[in-house]
Amino acid sequence: MPHIIVKLYPGRSEEQKKELAEKIAEDVVAIAKCEEKTVSVAFEEILPEDWPQKVYKPDILNKQNNLYKKPGYNPFK
Repeated sequence: MPHIIVKLYPGRSEEQKKELAEKIAEDVVAIAKCEEKTVSVAFEEILPEDWPQKVYKPDILNKQNNLYKKPGYNPFK
């Protein structure tokens, strides 16, 4: 606890992903008041053309009650 999954377009380097994972973990530890050893971060790369059906619809439209930061775009409009 907690496990964070970051879904993003391909194109970031391994170094960028490692740095982002470390920064996310640092903030989770500081804000959620948990131990660093309990935090895990994963990345799922999603192609832009797959984003609406693989991410936006299932994770954003269908789970709006879970969102604490809503996006400012809608690929279906």
